[in-house]
Amino acid sequence: MKILILQNRVGIGDMIMFLPFIEAISKKYKTPVTILAKKNTKVEMYFSNKAVVEEIIYLEREVNKKHSGLIGFFRLINELKFKKFDKVFIFNSSLRYFLISKLSGIKEVFHYPLFKKKNQQIIETAKEFILKTIGEDIESTPIIFLKNQDIIKAKKDHSIDGNITNVILGIGGSGKTKRVPASIFKSFMGKVLNKFNCRFFLMTGNNIDELKIMHEIIESEYKKYCTPLNNFTIKEILPIIPNCQIAICNDSSFSHLSAGLGIKTIVLMVDTPLIYGSYNKNMYPILPEGEGIVTHDTLGKDKINPEEIYNKFEKLLG
Repeated sequence: MKILILQNRVGIGDMIMFLPFIEAISKKYKTPVTILAKKNTKVEMYFSNKAVVEEIIYLEREVNKKHSGLIGFFRLINELKFKKFDKVFIFNSSLRYFLISKLSGIKEVFHYPLFKKKNQQIIETAKEFILKTIGEDIESTPIIFLKNQDIIKAKKDHSIDGNITNVILGIGGSGKTKRVPASIFKSFMGKVLNKFNCRFFLMTGNNIDELKIMHEIIESEYKKYCTPLNNFTIKEILPIIPNCQIAICNDSSFSHLSAGLGIKTIVLMVDTPLIYGSYNKNMYPILPEGEGIVTHDTLGKDKINPEEIYNKFEKLLG
């Protein structure tokens, strides 16, 4: 039996959130699956286990890429037709992918309800979909596995001292409204260093605004405690994470990665729905002061209390 799973969301965090559901389908049918997903999700890094995933097909929907437009529509049909899949699970309400699956000759097409994308809650919709299609009630805590030798190598390569508190600071974010200011991170660091001997691994991309936040931190009085990782790839960063005891992250790929790797992760939820920072049992969300809920319109990056971060940090470290 050949099974295709289509997950067309673009983010690293999005893909990580779907890991338990993909694994459940593979386990149910006792066969590895093929995943159709976008390159930006870094899907190849989470499935080294060939028992779950046998192949990854990259979905290229960007303008003028091979799966964009009408030509790309038929090109993808031909690609899937050649693979001769028996079933497809589409984690989306898109008519486009439903038609592509049907026209490529896949016998059983399972999909989210068509034309009902609005107000879908990412985790609950996926759980309902899996329960309905394969009869399994799945927990939503993803687990990312790494080779132990890679973790040991990262510890050696980065001279990580296991006798101090190694802390991930996920200071990046995919949008300006998700990025908590450097001043809040610095205030937290000052409180922590009064009591703990720490090293901070600064995880961010190379967006100019993210780099401004990073430089404000590493050019402060806390410079000697900081190790910036902006020039490392996600693949290189992954084995560093399990060598740390705790993470404090904006809602970003790093919050999903650290929680998925089993690290207690304080997630600063300032401008996205709470589910993105609470679906994993290793996540401990903090909301802006005065806010009971968060949405895409909260705009609360300046209202995170460093004292609250510190208190949660101290509690989680026991």
